[in-house]
Amino acid sequence: MKVVMIHTSPVSLNELKALCAEIIPDVELVNIIDDSLLDEVKKNGGLTPAIISRMCQYVQIADKLAPDLIFNQCSSVGEAFDLAKRCTSRMTLKIDEAMAEKAVSLGMRIGVIATVASTMLPSCNLVKTKAETAGKNVEVREYLVDGALDILMKEKNVEKHNQLVLAQIQKAAEENDVVVLAQGSMTSLLPYLDGIAKPVLTSPRLAIERIKQMLEGEIK
Repeated sequence: MKVVMIHTSPVSLNELKALCAEIIPDVELVNIIDDSLLDEVKKNGGLTPAIISRMCQYVQIADKLAPDLIFNQCSSVGEAFDLAKRCTSRMTLKIDEAMAEKAVSLGMRIGVIATVASTMLPSCNLVKTKAETAGKNVEVREYLVDGALDILMKEKNVEKHNQLVLAQIQKAAEENDVVVLAQGSMTSLLPYLDGIAKPVLTSPRLAIERIKQMLEGEIK
């Protein structure tokens, strides 16, 4: 079997590769990376026609590779992927879908933490959509740690990034039933979460576990 992943940065690449090697070791993995997409989203405060166009092209390229599933790695372009996936009949998955569904199952008050402003709206919208599908009323609260992703990617300062985000996780945990970390890059905080009383969800492992279920026919 084959999975094609579309990325907007290499920040989660190695972690996703490692999770695939652990959870779906026999699946061939192909990666498409366009690190200009995230910068364009950030500069424009959201999606542009050009971003949507390129995502459609990447899905079409992925489709030509004859994969069993096409995967979108970036929450910021998730809504562009929703449009682009109409270009294929293959199975598709966004990195944060399984996480959003689990968050809805765990509580009524859901805190969403993002380190890029452009990620917040699509991430909150996804949680609300999953809640609507589940027939559940939820309250979604936003916690933006603006600039933290640049500290991680450009300054390469993992510790500073973690301290900033952890402060918001602790605040969100006090005010909500469950906390969602909107970006896969925030998994660097996992070792620091043992003392948090509320569930704190990250997307990469849940996503790869969902891919396994989809490839095995358990979920469509």
